[in-house]
Order: sequence, then structure tokens, then C-alpha cells
Amino acid sequence: MRIQPVILAGGTGTRLWPLSRELYPKQLLCLIGEHSLLQTTLIRVSLLPDILPPVIVVGEEHRFLTKSQVDALNLFPQYQLLLEPLGKDTAPAVCGAALFCRQQAQEDILLLVLPADHLIAKPDAFIEAVAKAQEQAAQDKLTTFGIVPDHPETGYGYIRRAADGAVQSFVEKPNLATAQRYLAEGGWLWNSGMFAFPTDKVLAEFRLHALEILRCMEKAVEGGKTDGVFFRFDAEAMQKSPAKSVDYALMEKTTCAAAVEADFGWSDIGSWQTLWEVADKDERGNVVSGDVLLEDVENCLIRSEDTLVAAVGLRDIIVVETADAVLIAPLNRSQDIKKIVNMLKKSERAEFRTHRTVYRPWGSYTTLEIQERFQIKRITVSPGARLSSQMHHHRHEHWVVVRGTAKVENGDQIFLLREDESTYIPLGTLHRLENPGVIPLELIEIQIGSYLGEDDIVRFDDVYGRNG
Repeated sequence: MRIQPVILAGGTGTRLWPLSRELYPKQLLCLIGEHSLLQTTLIRVSLLPDILPPVIVVGEEHRFLTKSQVDALNLFPQYQLLLEPLGKDTAPAVCGAALFCRQQAQEDILLLVLPADHLIAKPDAFIEAVAKAQEQAAQDKLTTFGIVPDHPETGYGYIRRAADGAVQSFVEKPNLATAQRYLAEGGWLWNSGMFAFPTDKVLAEFRLHALEILRCMEKAVEGGKTDGVFFRFDAEAMQKSPAKSVDYALMEKTTCAAAVEADFGWSDIGSWQTLWEVADKDERGNVVSGDVLLEDVENCLIRSEDTLVAAVGLRDIIVVETADAVLIAPLNRSQDIKKIVNMLKKSERAEFRTHRTVYRPWGSYTTLEIQERFQIKRITVSPGARLSSQMHHHRHEHWVVVRGTAKVENGDQIFLLREDESTYIPLGTLHRLENPGVIPLELIEIQIGSYLGEDDIVRFDDVYGRNG
């Protein structure tokens, strides 16, 4: 049975704020090494024998950044991005992926369902565990990967595994005393959220235990649309699906659940403390990234993204600096960071949703300053890329090129701008920006007007299929 990798790349990773944001979630971050967690997952998958092109389930808003990260690896000449119009937890995502893959493959295949944001330190042991899951699949089992615990962890769910590999029970995150008892008893594994499902069997089990999800996702796939590597689930159909995890909707109810005991250096990087535990440390137990100076600091995680961070006399502390936010917390309170994120979301602050730098399919822009009636941005356009043909109702724009060459459409004029040259875009004027060169185009944009929101964009033509 051939392996179909299905990578679940939704979610925001709120406990890794301020680095992880709604529009730039944890799976797209480079937390350890030069690759993002998503890229690391894809590299690991590429080591498996006889795999089909990967399928990645991702939120609509993350599609272009996800695509650029997959393309940058240059590992897969073919792949598919399944776009969720809204988050409905993992059961609809897995069900929709199973239906889509079964339709494409026209044969029973093994879905290897992997979250995009996990770290696995022993890839060889991972390959061995997948081979064991294939053996279970041959017996029509729905297999989960259970991690051999090495300490009483209260942040994970647990699986009770029988000697023959059958799953006896799933339990939610326990308190410390219960976790200690599990570790002493043996036979308990951490629930990794990784699965191996024969396509036909998992769809049959959805029909038996989660019929409403199956019916909604059948319509979402039937009404979905393909656009290059993108496949969009039908939004109206998916909206009607119950929002449930695959554990709750399926694995806790099926009589076919089995567990592979896995010991491959797994971590879900679910918090700053978890990252500190798995990352390389200096001689005093510190995990340091960016422009950081330390004096008498021990067992801390200190990360600078934008400016110098200096620390004196700290013990067991998290300090994370970004251009628009600074987090300071005890390492052992890292789970509580989610409370701060909820406060930001409730008050509709931009720091919940995005960074100062926002990525677009054509490149990125960074907000340098924003006031009531003007803002200043640094815009970077990738070689060969171009923005949409657009106009604004409420703002004028000044563009100054600082690097590269810009092709500009300004009203009925088309011309080139080079370094230290500029143009003015009056309110209501149709305009477009393009990089015809082979190096990134960088320019400073000054916006002036009564309203400066990103929703004041009327698009007339867009090569990336965006509406507005």
C-alpha cells in the first residue's frame, strides 16, 4: 500500500506568541535550524520510500507563504495544497483529505497524517515506526503513533496500549499525580496526533462514527475548485461540518484503533519551555537567538528578532523581542502565554494577527511608522513578481525606489523607476507595481489619507487570483 503524506498545517501556535501570529503561525517559523517546522516535516517525509506527492491542508490566508516554503525546498515536483476556508479542527481536515486523495489515487492508499509543527530528532526511527504502521494498515487498523514517555508530562494526552498493539483507551491531559502513575505503571504512551489510515477503512469509520462530518466534507470536495496546486474546499459545505478533533470524532469511538510505540525524539514544540528543552544550550543552560548580550544569566530562553536585547542576573526566564512586542515570563509559566493572546484577540489588537512585516505572494511589506493620517512602509517585490492592478478611495501614495528597478503603471502612463527615483499616485488612480529585474525591488511607500486600512484596495486584475 503506497504512502500518501497528509500534512496538517493549520493553526496559529498561540503559546509561541509574539513570534507566532495568526497570519504567520508556528509551522512557518524557523525555530530550530535554517528551515521552518513545515519544511522540516517535508524533508523528513521525503526520506520515506515509495511515497505519493504530499498533500498539505492549510488555511486560505496562509496559502502563498506555505507554497513559497514548499517551492524553496525543491523536493517535490508535484504536491497539492488543500485550502480550508475556515478552521474546523482536525476531523474535517482529515476526512476532506481522505476523500480528495481517494478520488485522485483511484486506489486504496495509506494516509500518513502528520502535523506540520512537530520536531523529530531521530528520522531513522521515524521511518521504522512508519513501516510498523504499514503492517497495522494491512490488517485494516487505524493506527496512531504513541510516544514513549520519559517524564510525567501534563501537557499531552495519553494512550493506553495493550500488548498486541490495540488501543484500550484515550485520556485527556492528566494532572501531575495521574501522569506520575501512568509512568510508573507502564503501557501508557503520549498521544502524538500522528496517524496512519488506510483510506477506505478510515472513510468507512467516518461513515460509522462521524456521518455528519463525512457528508459535509463529501460536499466540500465535490463542490471544491482546483487552481494550480491549490484545491479549495467548498466554503458553504465545510461551514456546516461539526468542528471536532479526529481523536474525539473517530479514534475514541472506533474498535479498530491500534498504536505503534515510537521513540524517535518527538516534541510538539507547544510552548517556549518546550523549545528551550529541545534546543541547543550554552554552558549556562541558555538558549539564545539574535542580537543578545548576557551577564550572569542561567537557564533562560532569550530571542531577539529586531533590536539588541541585554539581560543581567536572570534565572529561568523567557524573553522574546519582535519589532512590535516583547514577551517576558518565567519558563514554567509558558503555557499561560495563551491568556495574553486571548486578551489581544478580544481587544482586536493587531499584535494578535500580524507582525510589522506582512508576507504577500509577490513579496512583503514592513510598516515602519503609522500615524492618524499617514503611514510609511518598506515594500519588497520578488524578481518577476507584480502586485495587482488596483486603486484606493481614501489615500494618496508616494513611491521612492531604494534598490532595483520598478515597472510602474500610473494612470495611463507606464514607465521604469530606478534607485533614488520616485512617483506620486493620486487618490482614485489605477496603478500597478512590478519588478522586471533579477534582484529584489525595494521601495519606500508613503501613504497619506483619511483611511489607511488594507481593505481600501479595489483590485481590477491580479495574477494570484485574489478578490477585492
